[in-house]
Amino acid sequence: MTREPHPPASARPQSPSLPDTGLSSVPPLLSTRATVVFLAAGFIGVVMGGLMFLSEKSAPTAIAAGIAAAGASIPVLRNLIG
Repeated sequence: MTREPHPPASARPQSPSLPDTGLSSVPPLLSTRATVVFLAAGFIGVVMGGLMFLSEKSAPTAIAAGIAAAGASIPVLRNLIG
């Protein structure tokens, strides 16, 4: 009976490898720049809507002003952030 030689056991146990999720090959939904632009535009819209609500006490007017402010700020922010 012949025994096959085995390599010696390592002194340090190997850390378990993380499972491959396959997400690294998927590109992000939005670029970082687009995310910053949309978040800033949303913030501007919320602030403008809140200020309009405080002055007019009308929710529909505040919502319309917030949406308009956010929409108008997107092209400006796109040119500023870059």
